[in-house]
Amino acid sequence: MLGRIFNAMDKALTIFENWTLFLTVMAGLISMTANVILRYGFNHSLAWSEEFIREVIMYTTFIGCSVAIRNRNMIVIDALPQLVPILKAPLVFITHASTLVFCAVITYLGWKMMVLQYVTKQTTVTMEIPTAVLYVMLPMMGVFMAFRTLQSLYQDVKTYILKTA
Repeated sequence: MLGRIFNAMDKALTIFENWTLFLTVMAGLISMTANVILRYGFNHSLAWSEEFIREVIMYTTFIGCSVAIRNRNMIVIDALPQLVPILKAPLVFITHASTLVFCAVITYLGWKMMVLQYVTKQTTVTMEIPTAVLYVMLPMMGVFMAFRTLQSLYQDVKTYILKTA
C-alpha cells in the first residue's frame, strides 16, 4: 500500500520537476541568448535578463536538490562503510535522518522568510515580481526533499531490513 502511494506521488512529482526544470532552463537560455545578440549585435541590452537568469539559477538549484535525492546523486563519503561493511545500513539511516532534519529546518525557515517577504511587500528591482513568489521555492524544496528522502528511506528499509529478515 505504502509502495503504491510512493509510486503515484513519485510519478506526479517527477513530471512536475522535469517539466518545470526544462521550461525554466529553456526560458533562461532564450533570454540569455537574446540578451547577448542584442548587446553585441545592436548595442542594446535587456534590463531584466540578468535578474531573470539569477532567479532561474536559484530555482534550478533548489528543485535540483529534490532531483538529486531521487536519483541518489547526493555527495557521499563512503570510506567507513567500505572499511567496516556492517556500518553501511546504520550510516545510511543516519544520513536519511539528518537530511530530514535539514528538510524540516529549510521548510520552517523558508516559510518564515516567505511570509516576511509577503508582509513587507518587497519586489525584485527590475521585473518587480513580489519576492514572496520567489521565496516559495524554499519551503517547496524542503517538502520535495523530505518526500524524496522518505521514498529513499522506504526503499532502503526494504533493501537492508526486509532482505536480511
